[in-house]
Parts: sequence; C-alpha cells; structure tokens
Amino acid sequence: MPWNLRPGPGILSARQRERNGILERLPQVRCVFRRDSGSLTFDVPPSETSRWRAIVRVLRSPMDAIGCALLPGFCSLCGSPLPHFSPVPICAVCWTEFPVLSDAACCRCGDTLSAPALDSTVALCRACRLAPPPFVRAVAYGLYQDRMKAAIHALKYDRLHPAARGLGRMLAQAIAQLAGEAPAEMLVIPVPLHRIKHAERGFNQARSLAVEALAVLRKSHPDWKLTLASSTLMRLRPTESQAGLTTRQRRLNVRGAFTVSNHAAVTMKHVLLIDDIFTTGATARAAALALERAGAASVWVATLARARRAYETRYDVPAMKPEDNEARSSHAPASRRGGQGAFRSSSHDQPSF
Repeated sequence: MPWNLRPGPGILSARQRERNGILERLPQVRCVFRRDSGSLTFDVPPSETSRWRAIVRVLRSPMDAIGCALLPGFCSLCGSPLPHFSPVPICAVCWTEFPVLSDAACCRCGDTLSAPALDSTVALCRACRLAPPPFVRAVAYGLYQDRMKAAIHALKYDRLHPAARGLGRMLAQAIAQLAGEAPAEMLVIPVPLHRIKHAERGFNQARSLAVEALAVLRKSHPDWKLTLASSTLMRLRPTESQAGLTTRQRRLNVRGAFTVSNHAAVTMKHVLLIDDIFTTGATARAAALALERAGAASVWVATLARARRAYETRYDVPAMKPEDNEARSSHAPASRRGGQGAFRSSSHDQPSF
C-alpha cells in the first residue's frame, strides 16, 4: 500500500502504524531525476573582479575603434596604423619579424662561422683561437639588423622605454641558452654607461633590458638564482663612439675603461654580463677582464643582438694581382685598409660591445 494513503487506524496493523510514525518524523526530501547533458558546474555568483573584466572586454573593442579613429597611432618600426591603443607603439607583425640567429656560431663568442665545424663543442672562430676572451661564453638572440636594429634605436635614442619589455623577453630567450651550462647562482651585471652619457640619455638601456629579462626568467627558470647587481661595475672614463672603428681601435678605446666598485661583491662569484649589442667583443672583453681581476669566478655574456661583420680580412679573400689590390686599397675607406676590418654603421650606430 502506498505510504501517502492514510486509511483508518482499524485497517492498519501495528507494524504499519509504527512505520508511518517514523516517516512522519523524517524530513521531507524531494528527489527529481532528469536527463541533463550540460556542464556539471556549481552555480557560483561571479565576483566583482569577474564582472569588471567582462565589462572591460565588452567596452574595449569599441573604445579602441573610437580612439584609433580620433587619435590614430602608427607603428614606430613599419609605420602601419595600430588597431588598438598600446603603451608600445610596435605592431604585432613587426614583433614577429626580428631576425633570429640560426647559423653555425663560435661556441665562445657567438660569431658566425664561415663553415660549420664537425664538433660543435670545439667550434671556435679565428679570433677566439688566437686570443681567447676572458669570458666563458657569449650568447645573443638575433642579428643587429632590420626590425631588431630599429627597435634598439627606438629604445636608446627615441626613449621608447616600453619597448624594453618585449626586447627583454627576447633577451631572456638568449640567456636561457645558458641554462644547465652556466652556474646555478649568478650576479647579473649590465654594462654601465659613463655618468656623462647616462645624464644625456637619462637611463641605461642595458639595465632596462636586464630587469625585464630577469622578470621572465624568474617564471620560466625558478630554480636559477639570478641577482641583479647594477652598481657593481663602473665605467671610469667616457669612451669614444665605437662606430666606424676597427677591431684594434675598439679594443684600445675601451682598454682600462671599467672597474669594480666593490671587489668583495664579486669575489668567487659567477657573473652574467648584459648589454644590448655585441659587435667585435671589445667592450665585453674589457668588462670581463675587470671582473676577472676583481676575483670573479667566471664571466658569461648575453646580449640582445649580434652585429654581423661586414668586412673580409686578408686571410679570407682570394689572392689577387698587385694592381688589383692597389686599386681596391685606393678606393676603400681608411678604416678598411691594411687588413683591418670595420662595421657598417650610421651616426646612431653606437654599439656598446
């Protein structure tokens, strides 16, 4: 007999009356069975933060469209219109067009090799074989040309400080090449500017890149202890611009230009030297030598870009007739005569390394 029917007390047995009494004292629960193929999630009311994010997402697109129509922005590198507001006026396409190093490179300084070596662990360029640098290894993200060159110029000379964030991510990828090979604890030292140059520019681009790169590496390599030490290395004297100088002139220009402010800070410490451009390695050698003399256990180098050499030495060119060599010497620039190499550069090309 169904429990919801309540016949008279004379009909029910004592056991049935006892059962009905128990059921009346139990809480009334209603079970509903239905077919539901939807998502089995809890209906939690959205937080205030979620509501505001939803509102911002809805309003962002029309606000960007209206803002770009009233105050159009253009990419600093290619000049194309920007589709939305951005603190960094560089379009998404330009960020994908930075030249990345992919050729066979020297395992010491990172310079491009004319031919790949059979064993990459002993692939050394001629300069590193004749005069080994005081640093262990130098790495870079891409070539100092095209979009990379324009972006570095925008950061250094046009004071486009927000560009350091995107460039710092690229520098972090270059530094990540040393993971597993470099020590687990390192001091990160940006190549300093002289106080006169720093006052003119207002900031040190090497330090800005290092700060952004370390922020990325703390997330991607949390076990790698990299400590920024910006004031450890000092530039003693204002050096001339390295643009247009030969390799020997560059090394003479920066010889003795660096010193360590506190030797105890670098004694028996491993150092990662940071700068924006690596050209001949003259500045990297001078800075690494100063750190080595101060007691550093080892020095490693990481730069955002690597300049490709735009000259040929007398050891690389084929043999020519005397009259041909004389004609070439008479028409060649002074910086390229006598077997010394130079780098193509403009008035803004002042690479630190």
